[in-house]
Amino acid sequence: MSEENLNKPVDPDEINDDIGKVLVKLARQSVEYYFKNKEVMKVPENLPKILYRPGAAFTTIETYYSEKQYSLRGCIGFIEPIKPLAKTVIEVSIESAFNDPRFNPMDEYELDTVTFEVSVLSKLEEAPSDKEGRLNFVVIGRDGLVAERGYHRGLLLPQVPVENLWDKETFLSETCLKAGLWPDCWLDNKTRIYRFRAMAWKELKPKGDIVRRDLALEYNALISGSKKLTSSSS
Repeated sequence: MSEENLNKPVDPDEINDDIGKVLVKLARQSVEYYFKNKEVMKVPENLPKILYRPGAAFTTIETYYSEKQYSLRGCIGFIEPIKPLAKTVIEVSIESAFNDPRFNPMDEYELDTVTFEVSVLSKLEEAPSDKEGRLNFVVIGRDGLVAERGYHRGLLLPQVPVENLWDKETFLSETCLKAGLWPDCWLDNKTRIYRFRAMAWKELKPKGDIVRRDLALEYNALISGSKKLTSSSS
């Protein structure tokens, strides 16, 4: 790989399912290693070459109860592709396990009860400044969002509106809230809104099979299920 390619940030569309599985395994392995050695493990030398290029990523850890029941245990990531993608995943996985301020640090026994999910992010693209432009800019099931105003900045991954069945306006409002701003701040052109694409791979159960999430398919299925439920109860 040429030096130019080595420095080119990874786009999620470049990650196939085999490499996605490697990333999820790396996320779990990094936390296991930290429990045993109390230090951050080094980047392995035998990974696919693309993982040594800069990459932005988040690791989400969830407590698993059943196929349809789980709860967030930690989620932290890097929004900018500053470090090699493999190193990014190692570091954000450890941060998610031990330093998410919303949760207590993980205990070692939880490794058997949690699932790991890794999202690889594309570069940020700034939205238009008007309401309609911003609404048309967002695609649920594909995009994550960032709201930024002054020192305030908040990010929501593409999984969030899918899992909560949000429409575009709700997604934009919730991103503003995540930034510590008022919910309709996205209507003000002084607030900068960005989108990014993400591809995510996750364990179906703790230490189980790893699959790529089709968020658009998930969203459509949940919407259809919600409509059927509303129809049957009306």
